[in-house]
Amino acid sequence: MAKGLIRYWAAARAAAGVAEEPYDADTLGEALTSAASGRGGEFERVLSRSSFLVDGAPVGRRDHASVQLTDGATVEVLPPFAGG
Repeated sequence: MAKGLIRYWAAARAAAGVAEEPYDADTLGEALTSAASGRGGEFERVLSRSSFLVDGAPVGRRDHASVQLTDGATVEVLPPFAGG
């Protein structure tokens, strides 16, 4: 299992209740499933609308189960932002 950090921004931070937390997961899908465990519907709704970066690289539309994580990687959770 890879160990790293998930950082939450804006509405994702509010829904998570924390700014960041560690993960132990091999894929982005596993990390997000673990993060959502016990947090409820609002957090899952925010995740479903968010974009993700892994070490600064956009995940885009790739299946989260196919995005491999490495030790020390940082996952950024970016919900849609209003304004400009």
